[in-house]
Amino acid sequence: MLDYKDIFGGSAVVIAYIGYALYFRDLLKGTTKPHAFSWLIWGILTGIGFAAQLVEHGGPGAWVTGADAFACGIICIYALKKGDRHFVRFDWISLIGAFVALLLWWFTHDPTFSVVLITIIDIFGYLPTFRKGFHRPYEETATTYACSSLKFWIALMALQTFSLATWLYPLYLAIANGIFTSMLLIRRRQFRLPKTDN
Repeated sequence: MLDYKDIFGGSAVVIAYIGYALYFRDLLKGTTKPHAFSWLIWGILTGIGFAAQLVEHGGPGAWVTGADAFACGIICIYALKKGDRHFVRFDWISLIGAFVALLLWWFTHDPTFSVVLITIIDIFGYLPTFRKGFHRPYEETATTYACSSLKFWIALMALQTFSLATWLYPLYLAIANGIFTSMLLIRRRQFRLPKTDN
């Protein structure tokens, strides 16, 4: 029989795929141009985060992290082929910083330390997209990031076990995606361009 954690976990996955459906719609229309570095790092990290949550018995609260890992992988492949491939020095520094932290993660077998590291790495991964979104706010689908923030708040309520290894990464993602969404909307107002359906 389903309990409330299963319902929260399933709801978070549904919200995730609604957000990604909107993102893929905008990819195909050519209005959204993902930054390959960010999606590469996010795909790797969400896979690691999902594994750590499983080890620490995250339960239904981990489902959305697994769903995210799959979607990030697909978007990364698309971004490498057709996304934003204009990489400035800042982007390369972010990517190198992320991979240095990944090397540190490789040598640890502790799920809690791994999650702390992937959270730090994710910040490096977000920086290229944040920079691009600040300068070109109409090239990102704001609704997708709003859905990402919401789904991780819900996923937190679905966690079976609360430990640093299970709640830190989704909490960070809920906050980071909320901040990014707000920044996109503020920058769009500043640009005073016609509204899109993003």
